[in-house]
Amino acid sequence: MKTKKLHKDIVNITTLGCSKNMVDSEVLSGQLLANGIDVKHESPKLNYNISIINTCGFIDKAKEESVNTILEHVALKEEGQLDKVYVTGCLSERYKNDLEEEIQGVDAWFGTMELPNILKAFEADYKAELVGERLLSTPSHYAYLKISEGCNRTCSFCAIPLMRGKHVSKSIEDIIIEAKGLVKKGVKEIMLIAQELTYYGLDIYKERKLPELLERLSEVEGIEWIRLHYAYPHKFPMEILEVMKAKANICNYLDMPLQHISDNMLTAMKRQITRQEIFDLIQDIRKVIPDICLRTTLIAGFPGETKEDIEDVKSFLEEVKFDRVGVFTYSHEEGTSGYALNDNLSQEEKEARAQDIMDTQIDISLAKNQEKIGKVFKVIIDKKEAGRYIGRTEFDSVEVDNEVIIPSKKKLVIGDFVQVKITKAYDFDLEGEVVYA
Repeated sequence: MKTKKLHKDIVNITTLGCSKNMVDSEVLSGQLLANGIDVKHESPKLNYNISIINTCGFIDKAKEESVNTILEHVALKEEGQLDKVYVTGCLSERYKNDLEEEIQGVDAWFGTMELPNILKAFEADYKAELVGERLLSTPSHYAYLKISEGCNRTCSFCAIPLMRGKHVSKSIEDIIIEAKGLVKKGVKEIMLIAQELTYYGLDIYKERKLPELLERLSEVEGIEWIRLHYAYPHKFPMEILEVMKAKANICNYLDMPLQHISDNMLTAMKRQITRQEIFDLIQDIRKVIPDICLRTTLIAGFPGETKEDIEDVKSFLEEVKFDRVGVFTYSHEEGTSGYALNDNLSQEEKEARAQDIMDTQIDISLAKNQEKIGKVFKVIIDKKEAGRYIGRTEFDSVEVDNEVIIPSKKKLVIGDFVQVKITKAYDFDLEGEVVYA
């Protein structure tokens, strides 16, 4: 069989799943480049001869997408259009033995923590001195910054600890070095990510250190926005809010996945918190920062969930009025404690419940957006599409939240901040015009 062998190897990395996987791919890209190996990220053309697929194994849809992507690249290899196919990431970590038997043609399978082994496949060395060095796959004005790996929680629906292991924090010093490196690349907005932000530091410092980390990061010259993703509500460290309140470059934004509201479901999910405690926490957060944007995610269709539980969620949303809400359908994951429960709801019923919840949130979101008409907000310009600029306020994260549509005839610079007066409001987006001083 004729192969495509190029004069020099060119690697393409395909990233599936969450932003944490994206960071892993960026780090791998940086290591390959440092070893003199050409690398691309999700190239739209088949202008490479080696493929690395960084997989997701979190829920059924993600696993299906990962398997299909692997099969597509194996087919390209069989046709002689690729020389090698490597697979890494969560799916590979969780199902490596099964996948090796079922899918032929993959040259090697690697887990989530096997970066040095991937490099060995290229006869390359892991360069420990490259702390935070990454080849960004995001636009240059924003980046994700992973502050820890893994999770110590035991939520009954979640397979992350099976794939990512126990919680391991990076040191504050290494995170600051990485942040400064990102700023040198032109990054203005840093989104802090972890499986559980608020647990940060307990393993290496024996106390929660997120407030101190935020203090230090806010002092890094060039960072204009710092955004917090994935805070766990149980034992939430309120000190975070005091730092947020005191530091102008920490966005008044908090992503705190609750997963459910019904006490029955919170207990079954092993969330270690009650409906009333969640309500009290939200009230306390808003007392400290009244204009904070609260984002949450919810799961519909967990085993044992009733329609009354869904009504409880809807009434809670109407009462507390989250700014941003995402809803996922439950995925029955082997290896989790929830797997022993009877997953008796059809996918159609799960999706119907998820939509029922979102229908409630749509009205809330529209009302909140309408309140912004006539007000001026600082907006970062992310891109230009169909002759219009697209940006975000400090209350919106990339891809998952609202966008601000700016039909400006004047040229705006991607990555710049501008002042925008809101003129129109939609369910999940805003429209406005640039205000020039």
